[in-house]
Amino acid sequence: MVEVFQYLFQLNSEECLLLNNLISYRKIKKWDFLISENQVCNEIVFVKSGIMRSFFINSKEDEITNCFTFKNEFMTAFSSFITQSPTDENIQAITDCELEVIDKTAVEKLFNSSFRWADIGRKIAENEVVNLHNRISSLQKKSSMERYEELFVNHQKYIQYIPLNYLASYLGVSARHLSRIRQAVVF
Repeated sequence: MVEVFQYLFQLNSEECLLLNNLISYRKIKKWDFLISENQVCNEIVFVKSGIMRSFFINSKEDEITNCFTFKNEFMTAFSSFITQSPTDENIQAITDCELEVIDKTAVEKLFNSSFRWADIGRKIAENEVVNLHNRISSLQKKSSMERYEELFVNHQKYIQYIPLNYLASYLGVSARHLSRIRQAVVF
């Protein structure tokens, strides 16, 4: 996590040390949950290894995959983390994961320590809004084949580890339709 922050925000040695001192480490096993529906999210994780997914359960009790998080990416139930209200999402490991964890208290300590950390927090929040916009736009504008191709191009080495029903749900198609897409896509 420190290396990513240092790269993105050109942290100095004191800022790196402060951040490093606030990080803890955790391993979670395949299929275990980072957070479940109706819990309050109190941490942000950085995936050192593994794959996680966020999903909602709809009124028909179907799991609807919202996003996947891969190595060197951040994951949290963002709205719950900000509002400290119970989340409506579930975050689950779909492979064994090694995580770096920073809790809400530590994040607040960072933000209160300097205007620079507060600015970094603002930039991260802005990035999350952009990611959400891109996801919504993708679902509304792109075909399921285009969405699959984008996922394949950006995360090809991980797709083999994601169960097809999760991929189909993420793309907004049936598993049967996903099979047809996979057969039609040639790279």
